[in-house]
Amino acid sequence: MLRPVRPRHTGTVVNLAARCLRARRHGHAQAGYTAAAVLAVMLAAACSAQQPGSGSTAGMPGITVFTAGRQPPLPRVSGQLVSGGRLSLAADRGHVVVLNFWGSWCTVCHQEAPVLSAAARRFRASGVRFVGVDVADNSASAMAYLWHYRISYPNLSDSGDLIAVKFNQLIPISAFPSTLVISPDGKIVGRVIGAATLRDLQRLIKAAQQTAPPAT
Repeated sequence: MLRPVRPRHTGTVVNLAARCLRARRHGHAQAGYTAAAVLAVMLAAACSAQQPGSGSTAGMPGITVFTAGRQPPLPRVSGQLVSGGRLSLAADRGHVVVLNFWGSWCTVCHQEAPVLSAAARRFRASGVRFVGVDVADNSASAMAYLWHYRISYPNLSDSGDLIAVKFNQLIPISAFPSTLVISPDGKIVGRVIGAATLRDLQRLIKAAQQTAPPAT
């Protein structure tokens, strides 16, 4: 399971997490109390996160750019899409990929969604691919979220946290939303913990494009 850093006042954290959960989540309340407890710290961190800025320390809200030689490789990820069908991230090799972890239950995700929706349209012409990962959610809430924010790029369904765990073993995802930017050669160039701004995305996409191998 995910292993976020736990703050001292766990009671406060659980209460904050509970306030983040929207009423519409009760449709999948039986998904498991264990998973909900593990996610509680992460939800609270996301709900209380400030808008990200540069120079943040690891695991704190903000933007991190990984230097050459320290860029983690993209793990093998494939799965069912929220809208049906399947997707493998390997299919996007050769493109810059913006990978966003979100859930319809996450308050900060709702704040971030319009930025991602607009950014996906803005960067489409330059070949940047956007992919979402919907974590610990149900399909009805997820589809309503995507429709409301006009998000048309593919979104993997990760109701069992399996995809999130793969990335958490490689590069800790300490709060939702979290966004990774991946270079065309499959390396994770940078990360945003908390709501990503257009400026954050521009910075990381530019860094990822600069790592692209020269054309032959």
